[in-house]
Formats: sequence, C-alpha cells, structure tokens
Amino acid sequence: MARAAFEEIVETFEFLDDWEDRYRHVIELGKGMAPLPEAQKVPATKVEGCASQVWLVPEVEGAGADAVLTFTGESDAMIVNGLIAVLKALYSGATVAEVQTVDAPAELKRLGLDEHLSSQRSNGLRAMVARVRAVAEKAAAV
Repeated sequence: MARAAFEEIVETFEFLDDWEDRYRHVIELGKGMAPLPEAQKVPATKVEGCASQVWLVPEVEGAGADAVLTFTGESDAMIVNGLIAVLKALYSGATVAEVQTVDAPAELKRLGLDEHLSSQRSNGLRAMVARVRAVAEKAAAV
C-alpha cells in the first residue's frame, strides 16, 4: 500500500487529463524540495545509472525492520528533481520493512510514468528505486 503523500499525487494525476500537465506537476513537486547542501553532493550519495546527476541522501532512524527511512535528494534536471519528490512521497517515512514490500514499478505505473519517460529517465528512476531499496535492506539487516 502506498503512502498518503503518494496517493495525493495519484489523485492529482487522475484529475489532470493531459500528460503535459502531469509533467508540469512533477516538475512543480521537484521545485518544492529544498536543495541539498553542496557537502552532500559527493560520490557516496550520487546515483549511478542516471542520465543526469542525481544525489540521494538517506537517513534511517532506529534499527532493524522497524527503522524508519527518510531521504532527501537533488538532481541537475528539473524533471528528475520531480521524480525524486515522487519517490519521497512513495517511500519517505516508511519502515525499512515496508520499503522492501513496495512494488515501485506497479505504483509508478499508476502515474503513467512507464509510458511517458524516455528510456534514459526510466533507467535513472529504476536506479533511484534500487538505491532506496538497498539502503532499506542494509538497515533491516542491522
């Protein structure tokens, strides 16, 4: 089950008929995020596999499967900043156990992203999802 913030995005997308309006909405979501401090834009936070530069900075509070995952991120591309915001809505605030059960491709398909992103953007989105899941998996093992 998706988080409430993600469900709000789904509802907004259902209201917006045109993909260009949805695209603009994703960009607006990204504009609403705070920029990362330059000190956090380091190789350890950079997501490989993205056409643009992407940094994700996860934070895990607690230990084991009940630890809660939050993250911040930034990209040098406006649409990718929006995709980071979508992923934050999908995952941020979930326990690491919940993160591992989210079917991200199915949830993102509800937004039609699979049909409207270039193959490079889709690959980058998959790389971001993989990074979030890897952080959750590592935290759950502690």
